[in-house]
Amino acid sequence: MIKDKVILGIDPGTNIMGYGIIHIKNSKTELIALGSIELNKLETHFLKLQKIYERTSYLITEYKPDEVAIEAPFLGKNPQSMLKLGRAQGISIAAALSHNIPVFEYSPLKVKQSITGKGSSSKEQVAGMLESMLKMKELPKHLDATDGLAVAVCHSFQNQKNSTDKSYSSWKAFITQNPKRKIS
Repeated sequence: MIKDKVILGIDPGTNIMGYGIIHIKNSKTELIALGSIELNKLETHFLKLQKIYERTSYLITEYKPDEVAIEAPFLGKNPQSMLKLGRAQGISIAAALSHNIPVFEYSPLKVKQSITGKGSSSKEQVAGMLESMLKMKELPKHLDATDGLAVAVCHSFQNQKNSTDKSYSSWKAFITQNPKRKIS
């Protein structure tokens, strides 16, 4: 079980990047911060990447997360858009790694399933569920912020699930602890 951890969740984007920061203490999840970074007014893609790096680094310095969870780019119809989104994700990952923060990646489907139980949920449904779960007073202007928050919450759920799973140091340890699963 997670004892005490701060998680930064990021929904990467080249027009709007969403983020959410949560604090897990024992089994309670508390919202620390939520927001979005508007990038659409910056003139070039490289200026956007610079801003993403700077803001991600600032969030890490300010809130000192133990881990960063980021949403993976989804396969879209436009390869150019996917390339730009991948760069945005990569620069956020680079910022986290430059601060020695471990990074975890989740598909949009996995994030939606973990929050609403349905992988085809809309941004509004995800936001509504988070609003209820975390007792938020109001939703942010951009739902990209709740998407970033959803990634952090998804990661915390995965940690809770995985902490109850058995861990093995080798195949030999697995077989020793699970003799009935051995195929002769």
